[in-house]
This record gives sequence, C-alpha cells and structure tokens, in this order.
Amino acid sequence: MTPIRLMLVDDHEIVRAGLRMLLQSQPDIEIVAEASSGAEAIELAQTHSLDVVLMDVTMPDMNGMEATRQLKARCPSVGVLALTIHEEEDYFFQMLDAGASGYIPKRAAPDDLLRAIHTVYQGEVFLHSSVARALVKDFLQRGGVASEESLSTLTEREREVLTLIAEGLTNKQIGEQLGISPKTVARHRDKITKKLNLSSRAELTRYAIQKGLISLSDQF
Repeated sequence: MTPIRLMLVDDHEIVRAGLRMLLQSQPDIEIVAEASSGAEAIELAQTHSLDVVLMDVTMPDMNGMEATRQLKARCPSVGVLALTIHEEEDYFFQMLDAGASGYIPKRAAPDDLLRAIHTVYQGEVFLHSSVARALVKDFLQRGGVASEESLSTLTEREREVLTLIAEGLTNKQIGEQLGISPKTVARHRDKITKKLNLSSRAELTRYAIQKGLISLSDQF
C-alpha cells in the first residue's frame, strides 16, 4: 500500500512533535515535510510530492486561510485539512472558501484526526461532529431553512444527494444508501454543480449547511 504523503504545518514545535509522534506510528501515513509558517508550507509543497497538508489556521506570518489559498493555486491536487483551536463558523467557512477539504479542532480524539486525514486523502470533505453540530444548531436557531426559490432547480433526488455529500459520504456510500450506482450518483452531482454553479465538494457542503439541508436529528 502506498502511504499517504503528508506535510505538517504549525508554528509551534511542540504541536508538530505531538502530531509527529501520533502519525509516525501509522503504517499508511508518511510525514514527508514540516513547516513552521505559511510561506514555508507553500515553498515545500512545490518541492515535495504531497497528498495531504495538515494546516494550522492561525500563524504569525501568514494565516492558514491565505496559505491554503496560495497552496491550492499552485498544487490543486493536494488536500488541505485544517487543524485548529478555532471552532467558530467564520473560521470554518473562510478555510472552506480558501480550498480546504476538512476542518477539525485540535481537541479532537486521535482517531478522529486519522479518519479526517483518510477522508481528505480520498477526495472527500471532512466535517468534525463538533463543528457540524455548532453550525447546524446556529442555522436552525436562526430559522436557516432552505427556501424553495433557491432550491427550486434541484429535483428531490438531487437534494438527497446534495445532503449526503454535505455529510461527507463518498459516491459509493451515497449509492448504497439511496439504492443507486456510484456512476448515477456522479451524474446527479454533476447536475447539482451545474445548476448551483458550484465546482467542488467543499462548495456543495457549504451550500447545504447554509441552506439547512442537514438537520441535527439526521446527522447526530
């Protein structure tokens, strides 16, 4: 099995040391680079073959949002997973807009971090349960339900697929849940992205959360 080639980005050496200790024990993960700043991360990403970057959000020289934006512009195939102390909605959406495919708090359990790395590596969006719960609760409290006007272009099946995409399921998992093939799921996804003028899973996830397509009872 080819290991996941990963870069650690955090301005605190003690944080990187702890992450290194955890990840080096995993046979399917290889730490190929470490950076203490956003600028260094961008430089290293262009000289190393990477699959996933574990990105801190707040760093002194360049924040994680800008570092992610520049890194994705130069290395679009690399998945970025934000690992941060911030669980506020604003930080999450800024990282998502910058191109990150996952967001997990530093207080998360090691198993959650490993699952997030594998999810992002597979090209999916990872949303830690604490972040998702806070976001959904906020939208529900503000009456953030989807308006029929904004969603009128989607069929009922497309709404179902969009909701499951937002929950981080793969095409195969969505197909199994809905009783359709992964290829059919992919076709639905293509139609959804064209109708909503969205181009990535991250954007679809953001849209679904903003429109209240995920409910606390469904996901938690």
